[in-house]
Amino acid sequence: MTFQEYQDEARKTAIYPNIDSNFIYPTLGLVGEAGEVAEKIKKVIRDDNYQISDEKRIELGKELGDVLWYIANLSKELGLSLEDVAGRNLEKLKSRQQRNELGGSGDNR
Repeated sequence: MTFQEYQDEARKTAIYPNIDSNFIYPTLGLVGEAGEVAEKIKKVIRDDNYQISDEKRIELGKELGDVLWYIANLSKELGLSLEDVAGRNLEKLKSRQQRNELGGSGDNR
């Protein structure tokens, strides 16, 4: 499956107010789902000594899928293709790597 296919299929399941002119809803959903991923990882650290069981790996995969769904729909709301978002991200990271700027902070390094 390509990113474009995923984004198209994810959009078919999107039901929220003012779809096609509401970037706030998928932004809030993205933050919520990312928080759920973080919460599950925190519990792995606290309760399981950093050991991720097969069951927890499956649960994390589900949460990551939800994160991806919100990224796909937020991208659509912003008029961006998921393929372009992914491609530009890799270009940015490769440029930073070539310039030995992967570490550090700041968006435009």
